[in-house]
Amino acid sequence: MELGFIILASYIMGSVPFGFILTKIFLKKDIRVIGSGNIGATNVLRTGNKFIGYLTLTLDILKAIIPLLIIKFSFPEFIFLSSLSIFLGHLFPIWLKFKGGKGVATYVGMLFCINLVLGFVFILSWFIVFLISKYSSLASLIAALTIPIYHFIFIDNGNYYFFIILFILIFYTHRENIKRLINNTESKTKIY
Repeated sequence: MELGFIILASYIMGSVPFGFILTKIFLKKDIRVIGSGNIGATNVLRTGNKFIGYLTLTLDILKAIIPLLIIKFSFPEFIFLSSLSIFLGHLFPIWLKFKGGKGVATYVGMLFCINLVLGFVFILSWFIVFLISKYSSLASLIAALTIPIYHFIFIDNGNYYFFIILFILIFYTHRENIKRLINNTESKTKIY
């Protein structure tokens, strides 16, 4: 009973589509027909409203942090299961016919709850790649790949398999970006 509730509550929290909700309320637009059609913060930034874009980013991070802090201090043995449920909720929200975001912001929130160092490793990796390339998608992919490698080398408690699974999911959600990167047609991102 307890485990089922944790999985369901985590999934529902993760599935709240903040990018979709905020652009609908404040811009009277459907984010799914703008830019890449994705509901995440990077695409919300393409609307030209940076406040809504950064608010989406913040809320997508917080929707992982808030429930995971509760789990971490109440049911620490379920932290990875809850994390995966939140992540899958973001990628496949029931409210939007299972078509969600790419998972990067939610992943960042998860990392900071699981291990602060992993969160900072991700952010540092992302910024280095982004400053060099100006591609948010490439920065996200490389930062996501950095986490299981870092975990394996420096932490190695067997949980790096979890981060490999999350990298594969992020790779999957970025498959169109990868094609555009290969074809040199990917859009560069302005974050300021």
